[in-house]
Amino acid sequence: MILKLFKLIFNKITNQPYRLVLSSFAAVIIIGSILLYLPVSAAGKNISYMDALFTSASAVCVTGLVVVDTGSFFSMGGQIIILLLIQIGGLGVMTLSTLFLFYLKGKFGIGSREVIQETISSFDIVDIGLLLKSVLIFTFTCEAAGAVLLTIRFLFDMPFSAAIYNAVFHSISAFCNAGFSTFSDSLVAYRSDIFVNVIIIFLIIIGGIGFIVNYELVKNWNKKFSFRALSLHSKIVISVSGALIAVGTVLILFFEYSVSMKEFDFSTKILAAFFQSVTSRTAGFNTIDLYSFSIPSIFVIVGLMFIGASPSSCGGGIKTSTIAVVLAFIRSRINGQKNINLFHNTLPFNVISKAIVIVVFGISTVVFFSFLISIFEISNTSFSDNGTRFIQIFFEVVSAFGTVGLSTGITPELSFVSRVLLVILMLMGRVGPLTIALSIGSKEAVDIRYVEDTIIIG
Repeated sequence: MILKLFKLIFNKITNQPYRLVLSSFAAVIIIGSILLYLPVSAAGKNISYMDALFTSASAVCVTGLVVVDTGSFFSMGGQIIILLLIQIGGLGVMTLSTLFLFYLKGKFGIGSREVIQETISSFDIVDIGLLLKSVLIFTFTCEAAGAVLLTIRFLFDMPFSAAIYNAVFHSISAFCNAGFSTFSDSLVAYRSDIFVNVIIIFLIIIGGIGFIVNYELVKNWNKKFSFRALSLHSKIVISVSGALIAVGTVLILFFEYSVSMKEFDFSTKILAAFFQSVTSRTAGFNTIDLYSFSIPSIFVIVGLMFIGASPSSCGGGIKTSTIAVVLAFIRSRINGQKNINLFHNTLPFNVISKAIVIVVFGISTVVFFSFLISIFEISNTSFSDNGTRFIQIFFEVVSAFGTVGLSTGITPELSFVSRVLLVILMLMGRVGPLTIALSIGSKEAVDIRYVEDTIIIG
């Protein structure tokens, strides 16, 4: 009877790919929380199950928000568990499980093919098995290269074994856009170190532009490279990512030049602004204490976090391609154009509608969760007393939704209910707003058309 019940539940979940993705991430989070709750995972300290659950969710969702210091609170075993959860979350539970299925069965079924398309691709690819193997090889190659280079640098500051371990941890965390660090101050100690900054930035960007873009770039590496030869998806991702990083760097440098960076030399200011612009997209590392940032810079970072990385990547947010489509839609309507065009390509209606739904859902989610957490944290105080606290809560919510992990320092102070809300938000941000929305309904809606009429807008 029990086996039949489990089989029924399993069939219900696996019949809906969106539910399968969501339930898989949730299952890994639960398993991770149990492992982190074990005494062997803590460095001689007691950890509550809520803290273990929050840490597991943050690792699987590659967010980086923490309620306890990773380097000092967790033992070597606990840190390795966190690292494994980051790797699993970064690659995607379905990517790994489908790859294993491919090796066991030798081919993909229709259901598995649909799942993997939702996990790592937004368009048809003939040989998905080859793509998956390329994803793993490329991921581990980048992480290994980053670990070797970071080890060389860390050897100047710590023993050989510690240098290797910290290099591997930060390389995987950076590529997966997780933002977890074994250093209590993240990478503040290396804010002027060009070598460390460049390696971390490179890993973050490669992990954040998406597997599809990387696949295209590697495939055309030995050919005469041409931007025009890339797919529309890759063109949009590369262009928007570059623009966001450039604009973010300029704005953060301008606003922080005489505020949080006033004691830095000019080269460190440029490096710190560039690093913060890159990491704010979804990575979560920092070389400057965010609490010292000006309000305009906080808004810039909030915008970068909300947009996030790109589709089929390790990062979260509404994605670069989504914001590009919405901006193109707005531009076409302002110019009175019927079609929505990007890079001399006309976008289909379903892509436009999906982008609009994601943006609206993302904004609604951030506003709703900010409201809920405000109720539990500052509902009995006036705005004059806790206005700053509200900005911190809003920042924390966007960071969780974008799976970024940047924080102004209030995470450990939040109540039990607020932490639960952030766990839910991190899962929503990692799996994707649209996947969450589609997983709620199992049946297709009937398309009903009535007589057209009009109303006055504006």
